[in-house]
Amino acid sequence: MRLTEKEEEVMQILWDKGPLFVREILEVYPEPKPHYNTVSTVIRVLEEKNFVSHKAYGNTYQYFPVVSQDEYKGRALKKVISQYFDDSYTHVVSTLIEEERLSISELKDLIRKIERGKK
Repeated sequence: MRLTEKEEEVMQILWDKGPLFVREILEVYPEPKPHYNTVSTVIRVLEEKNFVSHKAYGNTYQYFPVVSQDEYKGRALKKVISQYFDDSYTHVVSTLIEEERLSISELKDLIRKIERGKK
């Protein structure tokens, strides 16, 4: 499931800082800070999407990620590759080379690293 830009911002804060209360999340934002209710709404949506959970402290909640950043990146990459590259990782690599975002020498270095890792 893809997150909105605002949802990704909040997730990034939680991934970087760990469990936080909404007011602590707000403290991390640069000026102009979003409204408390805006962040609170984003957190509730993230909880509905099962990206975030909370621990209750009286009538306030401390939120924490239940999806790791690596897991989210992996899901997002799979979706992009499926949606735009016909589920072909080879197509992704060839596109990167064609658009000169990855050189042949970089690709060879990557292959060598992978081969060393498999030994």
